[in-house]
Amino acid sequence: MAKRDYYEVLGVEKNATEQEIKAAYRKKALEYHPDRNPGNKEAEEKFKEAAEAYDVLSHADKRQRYDQFGFDGINNMGGQGFSGNMEDILSHINDLFGGGFGDFFGGGFGGFGGNYSQRQRKVHRGNDIRISLKLTLEEISEGVEKKIKVNKYVKCKECDGTGAEKGSGHQECPTCHGSGTVTRIQNSLFGRVQTASVCPTCNGEGRIIQKKCNHCGGNGIVKE
Repeated sequence: MAKRDYYEVLGVEKNATEQEIKAAYRKKALEYHPDRNPGNKEAEEKFKEAAEAYDVLSHADKRQRYDQFGFDGINNMGGQGFSGNMEDILSHINDLFGGGFGDFFGGGFGGFGGNYSQRQRKVHRGNDIRISLKLTLEEISEGVEKKIKVNKYVKCKECDGTGAEKGSGHQECPTCHGSGTVTRIQNSLFGRVQTASVCPTCNGEGRIIQKKCNHCGGNGIVKE
């Protein structure tokens, strides 16, 4: 698919001011943000397209090269090119709007509210519960109610769900320095390639437990 003109992507004139470009990008980012369009690949591509356009038009040197040479001028900038990584785009937007971008939607928006490095503990959906019951033909035909006992995970009372022993706490992850992601830059034939992934040390939380709770092993939950 051929790239569209960056000015066309943001819906601004070629003589647009810095503030006009910024306002246009804010509008596009709100419209096509993944949290507003879950599972919509077309919206995701437009979200990235708008981010790429803003990345070029918001920098005087990039914009000058684009105005003079088009896409060729941008492609020949090596490591200064657009990464296209979703984590980088989200982080960039949050920094751009002073950490208040999420306030448009009550502070939600997948990490936009507040500092991007501040992350909630992840809540993972558990497996479906399957229970085998013996039923008579009469119970099957007429219906029946049976009580079952199911063990479930609840918040650890010893650490109040923090995963840390009493008197202990959390500290900034030494690997990602609180961002929750690690970035790797590699040199290739096409220039410098930057990739971001979830930090393996803190699993994306940006912090680690100083001393794990003996009761829950640092998980913050126990089965009862």
